[in-house]
Amino acid sequence: MTSPNFIAPLFVPGNRPERFEKAANFGADAIIIDLEDAVAATEKDEARTHLATHFTQLPVLVRINGEETQWYDDDLSAVSKFPLLAGVIVPKARVSGKLVDITKALDVPIIALIESVQGLSEARQIAAMPGVTRLVFGSVDYCADLGCEHTREALLTARSELVLASRLAGLPAPIDGVTTSIDDLELIASDARHGLELGFGGKLAIHPRQIAAIRSGFKPKDSEIEWAKKVLASVDGASAVGGAMVDEPVRIRARSILARLAN
Repeated sequence: MTSPNFIAPLFVPGNRPERFEKAANFGADAIIIDLEDAVAATEKDEARTHLATHFTQLPVLVRINGEETQWYDDDLSAVSKFPLLAGVIVPKARVSGKLVDITKALDVPIIALIESVQGLSEARQIAAMPGVTRLVFGSVDYCADLGCEHTREALLTARSELVLASRLAGLPAPIDGVTTSIDDLELIASDARHGLELGFGGKLAIHPRQIAAIRSGFKPKDSEIEWAKKVLASVDGASAVGGAMVDEPVRIRARSILARLAN
């Protein structure tokens, strides 16, 4: 099983089914029905009854509640009835928990949410597990677990490790965590660009207003497009473009830049 290259998957609370179809029309490339953080404890059971995929042609994922909660077993049973799901997001993923059991129980892609120190320390093992098709960074929860600030500097090591773990396991580039601001579009786009520069392939969206900003952060700049076209127009082998040496690794980067135009 493989995981599509989601750029801006959008969360929607599982207890608000009237928002599902609306959420699918805001430009996201996937919808995440959230049974976990966005749903109050008193509404967990009701939210589970609203699971659906028919409301959109977009990929639909579900974030279940963690294995330590009273809702985990019922969530797992519910999602097992939806084989058309594009993925199940497992919070606080760790090797020593029930992640292995989940990968065996569900015939859908498993997306591991790394949001604890233990999860990060096991990221390479998790990425290599059969059934796991993508890593996602739960940066806010990770900061709470570690006791650090939610800044680029504080999270650089964690983000870099997830990129490396994904690459070593042959997985698509990981999905970065949220920007908590929903109104500062410049910050959202800048955060997306920062994730891209580190090797991330997408970024979680918690509000429709974030989607366009996230997409803009992952789009190549005009200067990058111009450079990439010049590189690919150069002769094979080693040659010079703009005073810099070009060889096959540089051409690989140029192709990846132009490929992002289609997203």
